[in-house]
Amino acid sequence: MNGEKGPLDRATAAEYASWFKALADATRIQIVSLLARQGRPMTVGEIVEEVEVGQSTVSAHLKVLAEVGFVLAEPRGTANLYRINATCVSCFPTAADVVMGRPAPAAPTRPEES
Repeated sequence: MNGEKGPLDRATAAEYASWFKALADATRIQIVSLLARQGRPMTVGEIVEEVEVGQSTVSAHLKVLAEVGFVLAEPRGTANLYRINATCVSCFPTAADVVMGRPAPAAPTRPEES
């Protein structure tokens, strides 16, 4: 059943579920919050200093966040700088609204990495 009173279509529901799943961890919430508040690309080392978990743990969390588009990696020499993907993050409250039955302003899209 589709329409205003029916459930979301499966593709949209799956996309939103991946976003919620990516944020279902306190450390990932900290990383997204840190990158959004810093407003600049950060190295893994800088992120590790702020969230106080090991480098391998931060790297694993960044991978999950990058897979759903919350963060983008910018290659710099032999390392990556990570930054918040403002487009994806600005869509997230909309995703929550849609799940709760409020109208969607636009269909969700996965931003491309540059």
